[in-house]
Amino acid sequence: MSVGHGNSYDYRTVDTERNERCGCCVRTMKWFPVLFIVSVIGWSYYAFVIQLSFFTVTSVVQRILFLLFYHAILVMFLWSYYQTVFTEIGRVPSRFRIPRSELDRMIRATSEDEQKQILEAFAKELPVVTRTLNASVRFCEKCRLVKPDRAHHCSVCGVCVLKLDHHCPWVNNCINFTNYKYFILFLGYALLYCLYVALTTVAYMELIWTGKIDGRFHILFLFFVSVMFAISLVSLFGYHCYLVLLNRTTLESFRTPIFRYGGPDKNGFSLGKMSNFQEVFGDDRRFWFVPVYTSLGDGMLFPTQSHHLASNPSHEVGSPVAPLTAGNEHCNGVVENGNGRIAVAPIAQTVVLEHLDETKAGAGSVATDGAVEHRPGQQHAAGMPPQARVNGLQQQESKESSVPTRPL
Repeated sequence: MSVGHGNSYDYRTVDTERNERCGCCVRTMKWFPVLFIVSVIGWSYYAFVIQLSFFTVTSVVQRILFLLFYHAILVMFLWSYYQTVFTEIGRVPSRFRIPRSELDRMIRATSEDEQKQILEAFAKELPVVTRTLNASVRFCEKCRLVKPDRAHHCSVCGVCVLKLDHHCPWVNNCINFTNYKYFILFLGYALLYCLYVALTTVAYMELIWTGKIDGRFHILFLFFVSVMFAISLVSLFGYHCYLVLLNRTTLESFRTPIFRYGGPDKNGFSLGKMSNFQEVFGDDRRFWFVPVYTSLGDGMLFPTQSHHLASNPSHEVGSPVAPLTAGNEHCNGVVENGNGRIAVAPIAQTVVLEHLDETKAGAGSVATDGAVEHRPGQQHAAGMPPQARVNGLQQQESKESSVPTRPL
């Protein structure tokens, strides 16, 4: 039996089409939880506005106040939910991606130590201060890039996400640096919405219980659904408020971040409750509870506690430190120890570097029998006693060594 060669069959094309159809079905199914939430909101709107307000509230003024407050909460709830769902996730920039040449070197490496050295050399110019359990640079094999601090790979989205908290199926999006504020507001307004609906339906439940009016199934169902959602939202909203005040993500609460200097520390990014709150909600109080973007930073650089930078060499080129400005505080050349941060302005640091050079030059003069021996390239201020100059330089050197500086 011979097989004709005229009917060629491309299996690769069929596999590609099958994978595209499966991917389309999966993407469609991911929107089902979102559609469920929207349908519940629409049904509750009908039950509350059309039925509850007009059957249980007889006063026109009271009815208007109820509806105004209800719509205000509903608008903020839907606005924050929309922002949470449709805000683009924070992707890792291309400068964190390993070049092809370095990737080939890592593949050809014969030992794990050699791979760690390649990653360490590449990440020398990157602002990363966290490491893995074996003290190597955090590297994603799927995305082939160095992970910024607090970034993780999302298996659902298939990419590395900046400051990933978790992937929420109810919003079909990653909760990360770009939409974390919206997610907190969504939980808060959803809780307020459920409590308001439940409390306003209590009067209707009382009328049904006393037999003054006939029971309506959708009103009864609305009361129990709002109570159940409120109970679940209380724990979730309270937990994330707790995480915000500690400047910690859900992943970091289960997997302690490991710092290059200082080791594992769950509170390594905590700067005090107010600074932690402002890092997520911004420093402008007018927009704290409005679903607009006000978070501080860029998702890659995060202030850390001072002891995680204490072992960092003062003038190491490309040392991985995070910028230490947050909220209304600015680097003004003053060392701030109140919340564990060190802030040194570039101008002040230039002065310190020049001062250190003068100190080294001054060390070349040695006082012997009341006279000072001058060496080439050494200058002194006129009119100052030699011993006073030496003592003054020693005092300046000891004072400067006690002030921690950070590289430019």
